[in-house]
Amino acid sequence: MNKNIMYIDDIPVEIKDEKNLLELIRKAGIKMPTFCYHSELSIYGACRMCMVENERGGLDAACSTPPRPGMSIKTNTERLRKYRRMILELLLANHCRDCTTCENNADCKLQDLAKRFHIEDVRFPNTASEPKVDDSSLSIIRDTNKCILCGDCVRMCNEIQHVGAIDFAFRGSKMKIGPAFNKPLAESPCVGCGQCAAVCPTGALVVRNDTAKVWEALDDENTKVSVQIAPAVRVGLSKELDFKNGEDGAGMIVAALRRMGFDEIFDTSTSADLTVLEEANEFLDRLEEGEHDMPLFTSCCPAWINFAEKKYPELLKDISTCRSPMQMFASVIKAQYEPSSRKHVHVAIMPCTAKKYEAARKEFKVNDIPNVDYVITTQELIKMIKESGIIFSELEPEAVDMPFGSFSGAGVIFGVTGGVTEAVLRRVVNDKSSAAMKAIKYTGIRGFEGVKETEIAYGDRKLKIAVVSGLGNADNLIRKIKTGEAHYDFVEVMACPGGCVCGAGQPFEVLEERQKRGKGLYKADKMTSIRRSEENPVVTSLYNGVLKGRVHELLHVDYTKENKCHD
Repeated sequence: MNKNIMYIDDIPVEIKDEKNLLELIRKAGIKMPTFCYHSELSIYGACRMCMVENERGGLDAACSTPPRPGMSIKTNTERLRKYRRMILELLLANHCRDCTTCENNADCKLQDLAKRFHIEDVRFPNTASEPKVDDSSLSIIRDTNKCILCGDCVRMCNEIQHVGAIDFAFRGSKMKIGPAFNKPLAESPCVGCGQCAAVCPTGALVVRNDTAKVWEALDDENTKVSVQIAPAVRVGLSKELDFKNGEDGAGMIVAALRRMGFDEIFDTSTSADLTVLEEANEFLDRLEEGEHDMPLFTSCCPAWINFAEKKYPELLKDISTCRSPMQMFASVIKAQYEPSSRKHVHVAIMPCTAKKYEAARKEFKVNDIPNVDYVITTQELIKMIKESGIIFSELEPEAVDMPFGSFSGAGVIFGVTGGVTEAVLRRVVNDKSSAAMKAIKYTGIRGFEGVKETEIAYGDRKLKIAVVSGLGNADNLIRKIKTGEAHYDFVEVMACPGGCVCGAGQPFEVLEERQKRGKGLYKADKMTSIRRSEENPVVTSLYNGVLKGRVHELLHVDYTKENKCHD
């Protein structure tokens, strides 16, 4: 007889490696209500929605109580139901109730739980103050009137990302969450990664919605609208569209965009191939120089660039000068089609909120006109598809447009942590056989771990490489490098844990569902006929065409110039 058993609602459940009662309850097939619990964050226990009744009649918080053999708990008694309804009523008494006009309408935990527990009336007067919307950030909109003080955003920003842009202030009934000294978010250390919005259970922190500007451009007959789709978007579609996480929806996205009126549709994977070639060349040149104490850091992630500018400006000289794939593609497209008598608007669909900030940087403007006019996230794309009335699941897949209709599998895997490194390694290794390429994926660079390390033979030397996702992990790694505790030749950095497939612009899902997106990109890579970036014929034609004599101008950037101006 197994002695490692406890009882949940009189059902025997085996205890294995569960850290708390909440994990065991979910294992038993019971959906416990929570606001402040995320398995990736520390235990906070503030919302008290996950309380259970123990055998002695006492109440325990399931998120912070470890299971023990012989323990017996109840999760659904009349006492607990009344308790949870009371918590919800108190939250709603101090909460904006304009749900139909909230950006998170139908995607709000407070709304879901109020419906689940049949909150049809709130006995307490509504003490919510006038909305105080902070729209200073180009990436995130903050509405303090919708905050329930669960602390999810604070723990994400401080524990996981090490950014420290927001925290608790004051005490008791005056407690609130925000930047230091009540400054606007744009004046805080915020890097625009948006992970705070990803974990926010209400509409207190949401992704800035720029779809109205895109619709305006599409409705203008005198404007040509081109669009590029980041590789992570294809696997990040939502169940709201009757689509599974990790399923490749690239062709159906193209079909939907054509129906909405976009004139030309491209895949950012094409410019990711350009990034691979330019970054690989930069890496190899750097190795030949042999004069650098620090590794070459990747430059694809705008939140990482922002983080480095604010916290480690001395590292900017060691960050690749390559523009991100989004900016490379935008530069090529604008150069290819300008000048033109017809106004041209270029849109980028990204899994990332920080891309909105990147698009507005002056380094990526020509005559004060941005190369990327508007960035919308996967969430915003879903909204546009639904607003159009398009039944996404009934669309027939379509191909992207020429002359940029070709890309490699190396470009596709850019969207998952380790993908950039794998794509670069496919380029730099001398052995180009299929066996050698398959061997790369077993070097330890795949997977959702926050920090991964590997060594690759290159000539008569070993290249030491690190792959890091999550800015907190990047921060820790940089400290080790600076103290001499660790040494690398190449470091890939993605701000969002797990990479772009877990970007804050994607519909938020639990970790297991987000991991399916990474698997979806690797599956798409296998299905491409071109696996290495240098084999993409479009890239060759670009180098012989629009990029001839303009490679540095269109594909590279110097972030150190901007930061010297601020010194």
